[in-house]
This record gives sequence, structure tokens and C-alpha cells, in this order.
Amino acid sequence: MNLRFYNTIHHKKEGFRAISGKLVGFYTCGPTVYQYAHIGNLRTYIFEDILKRTLDLFGYNVKHVMNITDVGHLTSDDDTGEDKIEREAARQKKTAWIVARFYEGEFKKDLKKLNIAEPDKWARATEHIKEQIDLIKKLDSSGYAYKISDGLYFDTSRFKNYGELLKIGPKDLEVSERITVQGKKKPEDFALWKFSQPGAKRDMEWASPWGKGFPGWHIECSAMAMKYLGLHFDIHAGGIDHIPVHHTNEIAQSEAATGKKFVNYWLHGNFLQVDGKRMGKSKGNYLTLDELIKLGFDPLDFRYLTLTAHYRSPLHFSIEPLKSAANARKHLMNLVQRSYQAKLRVNSKVRIKFENEFLSALSNDLDMPKALAVIWKYAEKIGVNEFLLADKILGLRLDKVKPIKIPPGIKVLLKKREEYRIKEDWKNSDKIREEIKNMGFIVEDSSIDQNITNFLKMQEL
Repeated sequence: MNLRFYNTIHHKKEGFRAISGKLVGFYTCGPTVYQYAHIGNLRTYIFEDILKRTLDLFGYNVKHVMNITDVGHLTSDDDTGEDKIEREAARQKKTAWIVARFYEGEFKKDLKKLNIAEPDKWARATEHIKEQIDLIKKLDSSGYAYKISDGLYFDTSRFKNYGELLKIGPKDLEVSERITVQGKKKPEDFALWKFSQPGAKRDMEWASPWGKGFPGWHIECSAMAMKYLGLHFDIHAGGIDHIPVHHTNEIAQSEAATGKKFVNYWLHGNFLQVDGKRMGKSKGNYLTLDELIKLGFDPLDFRYLTLTAHYRSPLHFSIEPLKSAANARKHLMNLVQRSYQAKLRVNSKVRIKFENEFLSALSNDLDMPKALAVIWKYAEKIGVNEFLLADKILGLRLDKVKPIKIPPGIKVLLKKREEYRIKEDWKNSDKIREEIKNMGFIVEDSSIDQNITNFLKMQEL
């Protein structure tokens, strides 16, 4: 069964083939660590985790690198405004270093709560200044860079395939509302190195051949990806907001510097929306993961919710669908518990059909809504092993569900209750159900398999 992904650069689904056998180089754009991540941001990281888990399940050895943007991301993608981290540091009356490390730590806590596997390599922009300067030197010496009063810029007119990710050329880019830096040749030209402004105090600045300053936002990803994954690697993923600027610029500067194709497969996750609008810090319509926890939700409820929409489709967020996701996740946990208690022997034909349909959904561009539908289709017929196979992708920690030890006294009551049920003495049967409930257990009558006519699910309260 071959994996197929929607490759943004070609605007179609393509069969996946790694550059080096079963080894996959995988780069994901990490957070700009100036505030807490919101759940819209975190949806992208869950999608990337599903992608990585799927590659693992299909036998690939994934080398995953994620950057930490701790310098250089300005308040405007058009290289204007303040450095987000420096601005937040000034607001909090702390250093930019302290602010960046704090929010980096909070982001990593969110990943853990959501059961998102950490990358093999965390790459901080501030720890790779030399690599970024070296890459800029190559671009400068090759004629791709020019200097103006506030920094060194990439000349997009020199790169003939600029805008390839969008399937359009520079002349077709929407630039009518873009605020441009004075002196730029074209609005879409972007900063490689920004100069520290006279009289302005920055916590983060470095000497360079062009003047004291700091790297532009885009150059960090190219420099760090190529350092750890090579000049040409397999997969680069991120949110769709990165397509028109950040990833388009990454491709231009990387391929201009090396003369080689940068990445084979570009995958992008769509937005989380609230009332039809993208969730975002700038819009003030966001929630953090901790805020959901304070409302009484488990972080994995949100993880489940994200699985109900395809990663390339918008996901409309509100509390009611999150409640439904919470109930569905708990139901899955109950099903695993049932399977433990029933010691169900799964029919081999059923097992094979389930696995084939589940893997088929994954292989078709990570179709998680279809994969969930397969799980629910077979939920009453599969056992613990099948649920745990699915959870290698779902990441809902179903492996943490353990068999319940039923006390002997409750077993006696269950036997007596079953005798009443056979006699259709529902009054006494219900009395025993309540007695068992008062002892800390819930009884549900359910048919899991044709060989189990009256199976009793036990769940600790």
C-alpha cells in the first residue's frame, strides 16, 4: 500500500517516494516564541504529528527537525514593524532571551499535553547565526542580494521560478495592499539581514559582513534545514499561511544558493476557524490549550476534534463540537476497556479488513475522517490489539487504558442480576445495578460479538 500526499508545489496528490530508501528528511516550521501558542497553531502541529506517525507506521525512518524562531520575525511579513520577541520583552520589562525561552518551554508543554512527539532536533534561530550568515554570503556573492538603508534583501527578479509554490509568477502576486520598505526594488523582495537601527536598543544582534543586525525571518529555516537534512530533502510541512511568503521565500533563497531542488513534497494544514474567520492572535479570537483545560476539557479531546476534519480543510471550532469529541474519545476508551474484559477473539477476516481499510485511509493523503469512520465501523468487532494499532496514529493514549479488576463481591451480584434478567425480573435487576453503582462501578449491557450475547461492561467511576 503506497502513501499518497497532496503536494502543494504541484497542486495534486502524488505517490510518496523517499530520496534515500526508507530514510525521510522531515522539516516543520516551529513557533515564534513571543506568546503562548493558541489551539489554531496547535492544529498544525497535530497534523504534522499524524504525518510523522503515518510515515513511521509505513516503515519509514523519519529524521524530524523543527525550528524555534527566537529572533527576526517582525510584526509584518513584509519586513516592516518591530521584532515580535523584542516588542514583547519591552512590554514585560524582561530581556528578549528570557521571553523566548519561557514561551518555548510553554510550547513544549503543550506538545506533551497533546501527545505530539518532539522532533529529533530542535533548532533555535539564535544558535545558528553563523549558518545563516554563510548562506547569505553565497546569495550575495551570486548576485541575488542587494543592500539598502535598513538591510540586505533578496532580489526576487533574479530567481525565475519565484512564486512556484503558488503556481504564479511575481507579477501576479497580490501586492496592492502590501506596505513596502523604502528602497526595495520590488514589493515581494525580502530581507536576508536587517540592520540594527541607530539609537535603538536590541537584546539580540550580531556582527555581519553587511553591518550589525539580525537575520531575516525566512533565512533561518533554509540554513537550519540544510544543515541537518542536506541541501535536498523529502518533506517540508507547515500551515497554509506560510505558502505565499515564508515558504515561497525559503524555496527561492535555498535553490538560488545551491542550484538544487530544495524539497520534494510540501504539505500544508488549513486553519482553525471561529465564526467563519481564521483563529489568530491578531484577530483576538483565540483560545490557548490551558484555557480549554480550565473549561474542563482534556487536551486529547481537542486532538480528537482535529481528526474529524481533513488537514487540508478548514476546521470550524466551537464548544459543542469539542464536547462531542470529548464524548467520542471517552467512548473509544470504554471500547478498549470492554475488549479487555471480554477477552474477545477477533475473527481474522475482520481484522484484515479493518487493517486494510484503516491503512488505506491513511495512505490517501492522511484521510483521518475516513480513518475514524473505519474505526467506528468495526468498533464492536475488533479487540485491544486493533484499537492500539489505530492509536499509533490517533495518539489518544488508548494504551493507557488498563483492565479493571472486578471485586469478587461484584461478580456475585452480577451473577444474581443475570438470573433476574433471564427471568425478566427487571425491577430486581435494576436494584442490583444501583447497588453496584453505589460500590463504584457502572453496568452496561452490550453485544460486542455474536459469540457474546450478554456482555457486561465495567467502568470505574
